[in-house]
Amino acid sequence: MQAQPKQATATGLRFKLKELKKYRALMLMAIPGMLYLLINNYLPMFGVVIAFKDVNFAKGIWGSDWIGFKNFEYLFKTSDAFIITRNTILYNLVFIILGTSISISLAILLNEIKNRFLSRFNQSLILLPHLISMVIVGYLVLAFLDGNSGFMNKTILPMFGLSEVSWYSETKYWPYILTIVHIWKGVGYSCVIYLASIIGIDSEYYEAATIDGANRWQQIWNITIPLIIPVITILTLLSIGRIFYSDFGLFYQVPLNTGVLMPVTNTIDTYVYRALINLGDIGMSSAAGMYQAVVGFVLIIVANYVVKKRNSDNALF
Repeated sequence: MQAQPKQATATGLRFKLKELKKYRALMLMAIPGMLYLLINNYLPMFGVVIAFKDVNFAKGIWGSDWIGFKNFEYLFKTSDAFIITRNTILYNLVFIILGTSISISLAILLNEIKNRFLSRFNQSLILLPHLISMVIVGYLVLAFLDGNSGFMNKTILPMFGLSEVSWYSETKYWPYILTIVHIWKGVGYSCVIYLASIIGIDSEYYEAATIDGANRWQQIWNITIPLIIPVITILTLLSIGRIFYSDFGLFYQVPLNTGVLMPVTNTIDTYVYRALINLGDIGMSSAAGMYQAVVGFVLIIVANYVVKKRNSDNALF
């Protein structure tokens, strides 16, 4: 009676060893990526203890005094807490909605281009801004919007009989400018992912729809979009997980850290950076980073739960 469990264990072990041997090449290829994740993503997690300490470099991190949640109190009691939280969330919501819509539309349009050279050329053109440093983007925007010699003030506005605008001293324009810059720079990357998923759709679906008399728009609406919904869902869930983070370069480099624009350009990341530069408070900065990570984790769990309730196949886990 006792021999059966031992025999089953031995059989299971042999099966696992057989599976390991079968996929050994894939496992060897995965080792560099796993090491990167371990060193770059998991080992730094021990640093979260800094958020609860009054860091004294003479005593070291572990020897510094434990102060509980005082670093978090400083972050949330500041008068800027509401503004930076509002800016971070609202900008990211707009980026997710507009970015997803425009990326899908561009991917569908690119898929309709049958000339291979033109299709590759347009893909490269759309992806190119993603590869440009945000510092360079900041100076491109300056060349465009500079009050004295910018392209807008000297060429575009006079063409329509409009007077010059002092772009870097008026806050009302910057929510639109930052949104346009973000979409221009980032939409190409998402577009390529959606295009890859569209190209992967079996052509038999479209052939059957053509035989049934469906036009191109009906094929896009009833075949293309429903079949890429899993990809849309996954990318949206990942974006929701980072809704409390902001593109530091976009909000710091593009407005050139202009003080008068801070009511509409200050986010959690830029606020923490400025606080770290001015006060040198590493504990408060660590508290802000932990706050972003925890809220992002909760949001992605909740969003994934909602998706799973509607369609478990589209959920991340």
